[in-house]
Amino acid sequence: MDGPKKRRVMQWHPAMYAGIQVEFEEEAGQLQFENEHQLGTKPLAVDILIIKKDDSFSIKKNIGQIFRRYNIIEYKSPGDYLSIDDFYKVYAYACLYKCEARVIERIKTNEITITFVCHGYPRKLAKYLMRRRGYSIVRKEKGIWQIQGDEFAMQMVVTSRLSKEENPWLFHLNNPVPDSRTAEELIRSYEEKKRNPLYAAVMDFIVHMNEERFKEAKEMCRALEELMADELEAKRVEGIATGKAENVLELLGECGKVSDELRKKILCERNLEVLVRWLKIAAKAASVEEFQKAML
Repeated sequence: MDGPKKRRVMQWHPAMYAGIQVEFEEEAGQLQFENEHQLGTKPLAVDILIIKKDDSFSIKKNIGQIFRRYNIIEYKSPGDYLSIDDFYKVYAYACLYKCEARVIERIKTNEITITFVCHGYPRKLAKYLMRRRGYSIVRKEKGIWQIQGDEFAMQMVVTSRLSKEENPWLFHLNNPVPDSRTAEELIRSYEEKKRNPLYAAVMDFIVHMNEERFKEAKEMCRALEELMADELEAKRVEGIATGKAENVLELLGECGKVSDELRKKILCERNLEVLVRWLKIAAKAASVEEFQKAML
């Protein structure tokens, strides 16, 4: 007696894709069909997502007063601008984020905010939003405009117009330091925060983008050397490590062909003790295979 027949698993999507093309058979020569078209060349990702741990908590910082439970931030570099297409891209991100939850309506539209951070005021986008989408754009304070008239709470933060007193780090991160006096003020402010890696990252960027101004500052020699000490040491160690890695590869090259995977592993190693050990092994190895076995 024959056993029960296995039920054939039917794939609906390929059939639907074919069916759509069948429907447009007479016009097919004028149409281009793409199955599962990929949107963009990189995975979709918001620049910054901030989630309030306690929804009832009220944020005092000016750029966060609009915040609700889930807050999406899109930022543009000083040399870039905020376009109409950028608006729709981030708006779509907000919609997708709402749909991420497996439970329907777990995340509500009135729990999401969108913040656009850009260097200059996006006049073309502002006009478009008011004329085509019927939004109102209201200036709340220096550098901050709220976009009103949508389910999502939205705002624009224009870094070139922010308050230097209220938002000094965000302002100088996106704007040139105008003179050595301002550089000195930043150095003094940083002195109190230099153990905080977040401040260190911001200050490091500001210094590199305004090197001449900091060289002019009276306190530059002492403060800048202290600020950059770790980075200089890291670069020194990296240079030594790169040199030793190249020496290992040079010795191995005399033993045979080095695979791309092994080459990459050696060049990426930054532990000097490990590299010194590999160098000794490479000097004695009769083949690349012998080196690989001994290096583990």
